[in-house]
Amino acid sequence: MATPNYSYEKRQRELAKKRKTEEKRQRKVNKPDGEIEGAEGAEPAEGEAPVEGTAPPTAACSPPKRLPQSAAAFAQHQPP
Repeated sequence: MATPNYSYEKRQRELAKKRKTEEKRQRKVNKPDGEIEGAEGAEPAEGEAPVEGTAPPTAACSPPKRLPQSAAAFAQHQPP
């Protein structure tokens, strides 16, 4: 039985990735300035940078509770 040629497979993946990035670059070059690809609010695909001017969604959460600053207050919270 023949052994797999991992170097060949890796090179093919690299070439495919290079072709894909070149096609993407060409699309960006040929796209008019005001045109936005895809639907608004769509998440960028894996490996793509988010669209400039948009902020990632943040989870609404309360700030962490503050611990007492004085030694007396700290001593009151010590376990017996």
